[in-house]
Amino acid sequence: MKSLKKQRRIQVIAVAAVALVLSTALIGYAMRDGINFFRAPSQIIAEPPAPNEVFRIGGLVEEGSIVRGEGKTIRFSVTDGGASIPVTYTGVLPDLFSENEGMVGTGSYVNGVFEATEILAKHDETYMPAEVVDALKEQGVYKDPNGSYGAAGEG
Repeated sequence: MKSLKKQRRIQVIAVAAVALVLSTALIGYAMRDGINFFRAPSQIIAEPPAPNEVFRIGGLVEEGSIVRGEGKTIRFSVTDGGASIPVTYTGVLPDLFSENEGMVGTGSYVNGVFEATEILAKHDETYMPAEVVDALKEQGVYKDPNGSYGAAGEG
């Protein structure tokens, strides 16, 4: 009788372990396309991603680069101070989208142009995503709300 209980316990533990491994594998498989990695323009130039890879780009909208095309297509460039990437977007831009302001876009890098499917702009005078701030600081072009410029670790 004791060995039957022991055997049953081992079976339950084995089934639970298999279920845990299987559920972890399924969650990982489901999330493989749902994770978008952030990249700065300098990183994209250094290591261009595959055309079918969806990722996020962030930086400052380059001054004088916004060109409104036919219909809802907008072209502009995003920079981190070290490199500039041309972007195309079809749709309505956020109200706070403007030149020399921070933005994050989701899309793919195809033939040297970032084709955005979504554009996000900062939501107030001081906010900018942490990844964008870090990339701009690394290039030495980030201007904090206090008005100073600095590289990473300064400020």
